[in-house]
Amino acid sequence: MDQYKQRVKEAALWLKEKPLVIPKIGIVLGSGLGGMREDLEEVETFSYNEIPGHPTSTAPGHKGEFVFGKLAGVPVVLMNGRHHFYEGYSMKEITFPIRILQLLGIQYLMVTNAAGGLNPDFEVGMPMMITDHINMMGDNPLVGFNIDEWGPRFPDMSSVYDPELIDIAREVAHRLSIPIYEGVYVGVSGPNFETPAELRMLRHMGADAVGMSTIPEVIVCAHSGIKVLGISAITDRAVPDDLQPLTAEEVIEIAQKTGLSISALLMGVIQQLASPV
Repeated sequence: MDQYKQRVKEAALWLKEKPLVIPKIGIVLGSGLGGMREDLEEVETFSYNEIPGHPTSTAPGHKGEFVFGKLAGVPVVLMNGRHHFYEGYSMKEITFPIRILQLLGIQYLMVTNAAGGLNPDFEVGMPMMITDHINMMGDNPLVGFNIDEWGPRFPDMSSVYDPELIDIAREVAHRLSIPIYEGVYVGVSGPNFETPAELRMLRHMGADAVGMSTIPEVIVCAHSGIKVLGISAITDRAVPDDLQPLTAEEVIEIAQKTGLSISALLMGVIQQLASPV
């Protein structure tokens, strides 16, 4: 654990020594959702590969870089690509970049992903705001020795998706006429898509969307006190009685189209956070 802690600190220090904008907000760009990078100003980009101790990303649609800059005048950092359990990484490696952002002092994390719609009322190509989650990944990034300076041994999870950020996102969606669902996200390990029986089980448990990411990052945010807003792009119908064969390429294509709405929504939230109270 001391070695992991030191690796995170060295990576954060390496970035702090660079001429970059120190971010207030972190944004995790899920599969096919890298378009927000084009709206950044004062851009500084660092590949994960060049940051000391940082794992690489191998998932389709994930470039693997930190992009620092400003959106609506607000200092932000984009995680353009994330790590997944199905790639063979441990939970602590998956959340390594979130720990870096924690040490850089971010206050908010906006996390996006591509997800299958378990709720039969959900249409493909629509965003869903995450109001809660179910961890079915079989592991947890907080297992093991706790680093007390990073957070408590038993963090509270009663409102990990910040109610204030959810309210702001609702208002922005209404103002911009962006249709958006709300629901519960369930995380599974992957990499295979789910069987009809598994989908029935997950829906019976109360989930509205299913994906293979996000939850480890959000747990670490709860541990570290970072406020979270989560948005899923509903890329396919994960409804057992209406299940069609699915490929990763199809998921990415739909996520890219849905990403336009998600980008506009997140930009509106950032502008609201930047406004004086």
